[in-house]
Amino acid sequence: MIVEAFLRWAETAKAGDRARAANVLGRAFLGTTMPKAERRAAEMAMTYFLDDPSPRVRLSLAEALAHSPAAPRSVVLSLAEDQPEIAGHVILCSPLFTDADLIDLALRGTSLTRGLIASRGEVSSVVSEAIVEIGGEEEIVCLLENAGASISRASMKRLAERLGHRAAVRNLLLEHGNLPSDARHVLMQQVSAALAGFRLVRAAVGDSRLRHVTREANESGTVAIAGAVQHDDIPGLVEHLRLSGRLTPAFLMHALCSGKVDFFAGAIVNLSGCDDRRVRSILGTGRMHAVRALYESAGLPRDISTIFVEATLLWRNASRATRGTILENVSSRLLQTFRRKRGTSNAAAELLDMVEKLNIAEQRQSARSFASQASLAAA
Repeated sequence: MIVEAFLRWAETAKAGDRARAANVLGRAFLGTTMPKAERRAAEMAMTYFLDDPSPRVRLSLAEALAHSPAAPRSVVLSLAEDQPEIAGHVILCSPLFTDADLIDLALRGTSLTRGLIASRGEVSSVVSEAIVEIGGEEEIVCLLENAGASISRASMKRLAERLGHRAAVRNLLLEHGNLPSDARHVLMQQVSAALAGFRLVRAAVGDSRLRHVTREANESGTVAIAGAVQHDDIPGLVEHLRLSGRLTPAFLMHALCSGKVDFFAGAIVNLSGCDDRRVRSILGTGRMHAVRALYESAGLPRDISTIFVEATLLWRNASRATRGTILENVSSRLLQTFRRKRGTSNAAAELLDMVEKLNIAEQRQSARSFASQASLAAA
């Protein structure tokens, strides 16, 4: 009877009075013990307020119910469909929403709705995945900045592919401690493409030279990523590079000459289908014929596999050397061995040209380091 009288009063009361009454009703529902019949009547009254013409009334009700797990679910779900200012309170704070509720809201809602979902105190990986698939830059930034958001590694790679060209998203991804190496590689390509697209750069360097520089920079950057990758991430990065057509003989040789053997072994495991332990054993201690058979099972032709076998043996010696870098020791000795031979195939010649470029780059880096140390000593 009290609720019925309350509803009759609400029909003629001013908006400000109705707003205060809605807030009091919501707090009373949550904070006091009511008989079952009265509780049901109070819930009906709150449902009645959902159709109030004044946004102040609905906002006041949302403020009362937003944080409580005991709030009427039907009322909270309805408030989530209201005007942004009203819906924001419950979407951002209510613990009543299931993952399915939040995904449904994200799919049907606006960018603001998705931004609110992405900013909740806790966001599951399932909800994050939905936002990653359909969200724009603003809501993705909200998600990446939210320490309470769980974002899977697969979602991070998807983000790198979708929005890696946006600087704000790219920077937040690179700062994320759980960023997988294949996503890092995608971001590197995005940056490379962005730089190559600048008119000033194209005018200064020229299209042909720019393509050459970009290709070499991409390969060097990929090798650097491969060298820093965690052991558990190697299979994922290798598969990503294989699918994108980047596990070329030149790239594999670059990785081997640079001493990125952990990654290199993972690449051979992927290409050959051999067991990881067996591959590493052959690379580390296997005889020449076993090493060559392994490389040929990975798809390398005989003229190329011979160079890889020699590079492997040189790497073993270089890893025990006390002077020079692995790249310098392997590349220079590999050139000394094969440049003297006649009848080298075109594929082998191209591979050796790449090794020579690596050797020259390493010599220039050594010269720069020497000059820097000399300058410091003179000072």
